Amino acid sequence: MPMTREQLEQYRRDGYLIFPALFSPAEIAVLRAETARLAAIEVETVIRERTGGVRSIFRVHEDDGATRSRAFRALVRTPRVLEPTRQALGSDEVYIYHTKINTKPAIEGTVWMWHQDYGSWQRDGCTRPDMGTFAVMMTDSTEMNGALYVVPGSHHRGRIDPYYDENTSYKFWAVRKRDMIEVLRSSPPPVPIIGPAGTCVLFHCNLLHASGHNLSAEDRWHIYISFNACANAPKFTAQSRPDWVVSRNTQPLPIEADTLSSGTEPELVRAASPI
Repeated sequence: MPMTREQLEQYRRDGYLIFPALFSPAEIAVLRAETARLAAIEVETVIRERTGGVRSIFRVHEDDGATRSRAFRALVRTPRVLEPTRQALGSDEVYIYHTKINTKPAIEGTVWMWHQDYGSWQRDGCTRPDMGTFAVMMTDSTEMNGALYVVPGSHHRGRIDPYYDENTSYKFWAVRKRDMIEVLRSSPPPVPIIGPAGTCVLFHCNLLHASGHNLSAEDRWHIYISFNACANAPKFTAQSRPDWVVSRNTQPLPIEADTLSSGTEPELVRAASPI
């Protein structure tokens, strides 16, 4: 499912593109069941809030590891995900930098501060911002339940030197308050990425984004599939972050059959059981 010329131009202008109803209710149901299963595992790739609720589940797309999943492995290889991502990155040879399910549990799901993904990824050794993220909403996303917000066009500013934020249960590189205030005052208003489950968004690695506290009674589940051009893979050292954050598998990811288009049983539904 490649982007049209108009969609690609919009992505390049705004730094993101929304795909409404890209995945069916049956497919989303499989992904939700897998998320619930994975959330019960006690392992370092399942990050918990200080209250004990699950914040993030990493590395769900591979064939091995405690959080492996046939359904998520199938998801990342669908043409619906890979074809527009290849266009956005300008390469037919891309690999998964990491996968991360952000569950943002009801009431206790906390914020993700304003940041650019490339703020961290350049520090990992990726020399160019030939990177992006494809997010799939597994639950309805609303402003009340901590929707993802993006600043349109902010990727054109390039990378803003970040600081290391330690205020949440997952520590990461975020944009300083003074820099973010300047951006917000001189940019179009932030846009919430909202919509029913099955909605997706593709966004550039330098696009400024954040999400707020989940104040609702329901969990908000998104999976973020982050991609890198194979030619942009970092050189790994003893100081490199773990494989579940910076994948060592830099081989080009193949596009696999998307049987939904032929009217037969969707691959994601067939892949309901874990590996």
